[in-house]
Amino acid sequence: MYSIRGNTIKMMNSQLFRSGLGLCLMFITFMVFASDVDIASKVESPDWLQVNLGLFGGLALFLAGLQLLSEGMKKAAGQAMTTVLAKLTTNRFMGAVTGAFVTGILNSSTVTTLLVVGFISGGMMTLAQSVGVIMGANIGSTVTAQLLAFNLSAYSLGPVAIGFFMLFTAKRDKTKYYGMMIMGIGLVFYGMGLMSEAMVPLRSYEPFIEILKELEHPLAGILAGAVFTAIVQSSAATVGIAIAMASEGLLGLSAGIALALGANIGTAVTTAIMGVLSSKSVDAVRASVVHVSFNVIGVLIWLPFIGLLVDTAVWLSPSSPELEGMARAASEVPRQIANANTFFNIINTVLFIGFTTWFARMAEWLIADKAPPKGIIIEPKYLDENLLITPNIALQQVRLELARLGNISMEMLRDIAPAFQERDLPSVREIAKRYNEVEILEAEILRYLTLLRQNTLSEEDSREFQAIMMAVDNFESLTGIIESNLVSLAEKVVALDSKTSEKTRAMMVEVYSSVLKSVEQTVQAIKEKDELAAESVLMLKEPIRQQSELILSRKADRLANNESDYLALIRLEMSFVENMRHIYSLSRRIAKVVLPSVLAQRE
Repeated sequence: MYSIRGNTIKMMNSQLFRSGLGLCLMFITFMVFASDVDIASKVESPDWLQVNLGLFGGLALFLAGLQLLSEGMKKAAGQAMTTVLAKLTTNRFMGAVTGAFVTGILNSSTVTTLLVVGFISGGMMTLAQSVGVIMGANIGSTVTAQLLAFNLSAYSLGPVAIGFFMLFTAKRDKTKYYGMMIMGIGLVFYGMGLMSEAMVPLRSYEPFIEILKELEHPLAGILAGAVFTAIVQSSAATVGIAIAMASEGLLGLSAGIALALGANIGTAVTTAIMGVLSSKSVDAVRASVVHVSFNVIGVLIWLPFIGLLVDTAVWLSPSSPELEGMARAASEVPRQIANANTFFNIINTVLFIGFTTWFARMAEWLIADKAPPKGIIIEPKYLDENLLITPNIALQQVRLELARLGNISMEMLRDIAPAFQERDLPSVREIAKRYNEVEILEAEILRYLTLLRQNTLSEEDSREFQAIMMAVDNFESLTGIIESNLVSLAEKVVALDSKTSEKTRAMMVEVYSSVLKSVEQTVQAIKEKDELAAESVLMLKEPIRQQSELILSRKADRLANNESDYLALIRLEMSFVENMRHIYSLSRRIAKVVLPSVLAQRE
């Protein structure tokens, strides 16, 4: 398994780069405006180096903490959350509740959306069912904002130290994942504290105050929130900065709400753009379209009623009447922003939950199914590189692609028997050409697994990774027997004048049927992780052995009777039986991938 420590550092790089880019653009814009205002105001400027260091460093730690928290939760609870999503999305209402719960636990609506895409691709969920989950994910994403509204920066280094100790000294992966979560929480609040401290000198800097006043205009605030979120690709970062500014009394409630609304649009639009540009999955693009349309329509509906949202947030939130002026705002506004964000997403979900089918149909109308590319023999259907950030789901997609490869092997074995019996060599050779499809899919699966291996895998995922690698190799070998050995046998049978007796033919059909059944059950076991199907493959061992030995015994008797005229045919018949047994042996190995390790070893 890859080192968790090394990958923990590597996975932060792109996020930190985006955060730096976002702050650069924000401050370039600010300095352009501030320079014009400063000429007239003649106000003494703060120490911009210290302000920038605090903001850049604070945001970097904040995003690193979010990344650690999210990664730790995905590793610690990814499989459990996958099970919850798969089982509790039978209707739109349960889908919304489940989406909110899973996103709140995993700390990422993007991860929830990717889980949903995996289920759609695998046929375990319809697009209409997924809409409710996506709506609920918006509610779950507000949990982070609720946590950030607690001013815990003074105690943040405690979790950082505890989490660091767990992450870098623990031997068990599970303990390391919990360490990542604890350290991530600490870094989030520590980064918030650094950003708040860096903005203290800006309280009395008039040009900055004037620019913030522009955000009181809803459209300006929404646009700023959407753009900044699109750059850093984290709505939590945008809301976090808004809360940090509000905690210093720099940002009013209406401006903070506008930034939060914009963050909802920014995170959805960014996900959609990434999906369109990099995803081969139509389902992924449709899910992104649903996410964007739901968020944009929701913001547009609330745009004229931001005043009502402000009043509701004030009513829902605790007040500090003992304080006055900026101190009171700093105490009250952070929680009000968080509550407004949660209230907005809950009400939107309630309003739109009855229109999930409409959203699904709209997405299907906007994004049509892809036409098969011309001149392409075959291409992978389930291997979406956007899913690599969630290894558990990526492995599930590999299983589906592997089952697709297995289906080709099964069809080749099923089709070759009639062609064999009728001595139809053109048909046999045409079937053999499908081996090219298997080789292409095998290469694509291995390439995808290579990319997946660059991520940190849990112990469970690592075991499944190795098992799938073995299954890919065995499926390729199984198909190779059909393409090479059976085709060669067919050519030799056609060249002979002799024909197999009716009794022998019946016996050979019997062993062939058992082997074909084993391959069919193996494909089902791989696709659905069906342990019963896998066990049924193993139970065919004795029947196939007995059927094979009966045929071989009959051939031995004929040889003992000096039936030399049939010697060449007997050899071919014995070779056919041996190839059937070899195919079953490979099928059996693949089926063991699905079974618990104790049972697989016993068998």
